[in-house]
Amino acid sequence: MRIIVLGAAAGGGFPQWNSVCPVGERAWRADPAARWRTQCSLAISADGENWALLNASPDLRQQILATPALHPKARPRHSPIRAVVLTNGDVDHVAGLLSLRESQPFALFATGAILDVLARNPIFDVLNPSYVTRHRLALEQPAEILPGLRVIPFAVPGKVALYLEGESLDVGAETEDTIGLELRGAGGRVCFVPGCAKVTAGLAERLNGADLLFFDGTLWTDDEMIRTGTGLKTGARMGHISVSGPEGSLAALRQVSLGRRVFLHVNNTNPILLEDSPERAAVRAAGWEVAYDGMEIEL
Repeated sequence: MRIIVLGAAAGGGFPQWNSVCPVGERAWRADPAARWRTQCSLAISADGENWALLNASPDLRQQILATPALHPKARPRHSPIRAVVLTNGDVDHVAGLLSLRESQPFALFATGAILDVLARNPIFDVLNPSYVTRHRLALEQPAEILPGLRVIPFAVPGKVALYLEGESLDVGAETEDTIGLELRGAGGRVCFVPGCAKVTAGLAERLNGADLLFFDGTLWTDDEMIRTGTGLKTGARMGHISVSGPEGSLAALRQVSLGRRVFLHVNNTNPILLEDSPERAAVRAAGWEVAYDGMEIEL
C-alpha cells in the first residue's frame, strides 16, 4: 500500500486564514519550523495507479495539484481517483466533494447516516449519479473500495457535525456519525481515525497490531482554544481527545502495539505543529510522528 497525506491540519488549515495565535503567528512569518498545512485528507492506493481519498477537504483541488500521483493521465478527461471514503459529515471532510463535480466517475462510500446528510443537502446533487455512485458502509462489514484494498468501518466515540447539532448533544456516542477506517491490503493494516472523543478499551483493542495508525491530534490540551482566545469550546465539547494529559491520547495509546503512529487533523493552535517546540519533542519521545502535507508512507 502507498499512502500520501494530502492535508494534515484540522478545519481551517495551518495557518488558519483569520488566526494569529502564538503557533499560527510563526507560520504567517514563514518560519521553516512552522510548515503550512492544508485540511485533513489522505490518498491511498494498493497498486500506485488507482487511488481512494479518505475524506474530501475544502482544499482538495489544491491538494490534487500538489500530488502528481493524482494528476490526469489521458485525454480528454481522466483521474486516478476511483473512490472517496468519508468518516463523518464535518465541513472539512465533505466540502471537497464539490470540487469533484466535473462528470468524473468514482465511487463514494459513507455510512447511512452520512449519506442521508448528503442527500438532504441539494448542493451535493452536483455529483451526477450517472458518474458518482453512492455506497452505504455498514459498521464492521468489509467493503472493497479499490482492487486489492478493503475497508472495515468502525464506530469511534464522537458526535454529529457542528451544523447538525441540536439542543441535546451526545458527545462520545459511538454511532454511524463518526467512524474510523481499518484498511487492509497486501502491505498490511492501516487505521485512520481523524476524529475521536475518547480512547475506549474497545477502540484500543481495535487499533492494536496495526502497521500504521493515523490518529486525531487536534489539540494539545483540552482548553487550548479558550486559553488562546481562538474559541469558546473545549476539545472534549468538540468531540476531540487531547494529545497530552492523563486522559490524552499519548497516555491512552501508550500500551497499544503499533508499527507507526502518526498524528494528523492538527489544529492551528496546537504547538506540536512547531518542529522545535517542547510539545513536539514530547510527541517524538513517545514514538509518534506529526503528519505534514506530502508525507508518503509505503507498506
